[in-house]
Amino acid sequence: MSGGTEPRVTFTRHGVWRGVRQAMPLVIGTFPFGLVVGILSDAKGLSLLEALVMSGLVFAGSSQLLALELWSDPAPVAAATLAALVVNMRLAPMGAALAPWLDRLRGWRLWGTLATLVDHSYALSAADQRRGGRDAGFLLGVGLALWAFWMVAVAVGHVFGAVVRLPPGHPLYFAAVATFCAILVPVWQGVRRDLLPWALAAAVSLAAWWGGLGAPWPLLAGALSGAALGAWLEMRRR
Repeated sequence: MSGGTEPRVTFTRHGVWRGVRQAMPLVIGTFPFGLVVGILSDAKGLSLLEALVMSGLVFAGSSQLLALELWSDPAPVAAATLAALVVNMRLAPMGAALAPWLDRLRGWRLWGTLATLVDHSYALSAADQRRGGRDAGFLLGVGLALWAFWMVAVAVGHVFGAVVRLPPGHPLYFAAVATFCAILVPVWQGVRRDLLPWALAAAVSLAAWWGGLGAPWPLLAGALSGAALGAWLEMRRR
């Protein structure tokens, strides 16, 4: 930025706790999502320890659900790993968008933040950035809060999985969709910027699904097409 000084990015304990507090409403929405993952983990034959290790290391509800849907005996490790990789590729542009914060972090602050980065923490942090926020601890705080409650939810779902057998189409399964829809609100930047890319992403995803493509290809096709159009429109504005 010519003729000026780039705002200084900080990382404070206050920022971390502020992120934890602001994550609480999202925790309420993601808890049923974690319960479903725990219940499905039990149904697929995973032990409580295995379910917790997967949740702690992967920490991505959509890819965990996809991997569990693909799980069989013998387990298709390569196919499940590839599917999870494809679904989680969307985190790469999220990290790039948060570069003004992430580029200033080192050591455990950087790796801890990246390990807990999910759609929800990205949405809140991107909105905080646009409001002029400069405390990168906020991003880690949101991620840690979501991670901790996610582990609890998965454990509770697994423990009660043998007792609670949810039928297909149970309202609890809608928790994931409802949560993802809710986090779109803070990242929406208006009709001029987002309407066309979002509409294209939705149209391509639906077309791929109606065309018979299985998960995760409709999601990937929609994400890439919407991102490409958004980047092209952004370049034209400059």
